[in-house]
Amino acid sequence: MYDLVEIRNVHFAYGERSILSGLNMVFPRGKVVAVMGGSGSGKTTILRLIGGQLLANSGTINVDGQTVGTLNTADLYALRRRMGLLFQHGALFTDLTVAENVAFPLREHTDLPEELIHDLVLLKLHAVGLRNAAHLKPSEISGGMARRVALARAIALDPQLIMYDEPFAGLDPISMGVTANLIRTLNDALGSTSILVSHDVHESFAIADYVYFLSNGVIVAQGTPEEMRTSSDPYVKQFVHAQADGPVPFHYPGKSLAASLGLERSQ
Repeated sequence: MYDLVEIRNVHFAYGERSILSGLNMVFPRGKVVAVMGGSGSGKTTILRLIGGQLLANSGTINVDGQTVGTLNTADLYALRRRMGLLFQHGALFTDLTVAENVAFPLREHTDLPEELIHDLVLLKLHAVGLRNAAHLKPSEISGGMARRVALARAIALDPQLIMYDEPFAGLDPISMGVTANLIRTLNDALGSTSILVSHDVHESFAIADYVYFLSNGVIVAQGTPEEMRTSSDPYVKQFVHAQADGPVPFHYPGKSLAASLGLERSQ
């Protein structure tokens, strides 16, 4: 087994605002790896860098032996065809049926006959328990079901790499459990590598093989879910146990309120 994705000493910033600083991560084939941290810690940026939507300011990102930042457009698109992405809120096409949503990547990226696409779509929907909802529109199914349709679409091309951007956001407890179980089951069935960006501790720890914790663009802790549960690191303890007080501040860093209101006296 080898690392499907390698991130080495990656720095990324939007202008003067640093997002990631000296990031080093590996994602082994066949594993589910969770990337966790508070809002604004750089989690989704990592997915965009892996997919080539963003380019690192420095450092390298290798996917299946290819350096993402050096690929031409044709090679980048070919690499993306081996990736699946579950968007944060599903991002289904509202005017298409469930089946047409799942068929979309097959029609865009293959020359398969419609009869075979039809059968593949039913198989993918069956895998997420929604074969009999194939004819419905996204507006006619629940939010949890829509997330499962988006998952079926993400695996339509049997990708080597599946990336999940907050897959549990907005779901009820039952739907969260179903979605988590599907992520683990499909990863093992496909032999894929899964990158799970989330802030949901319970569901992520239940299915992940390894966890990275990010804060302010750097890795502050990493290890197995069990190691993270018992960690004495202040950041990990605050995050895992949902503590209000700790190293993660409530306010965005900057000037004090008094300074912003012009009330601070110069010394």
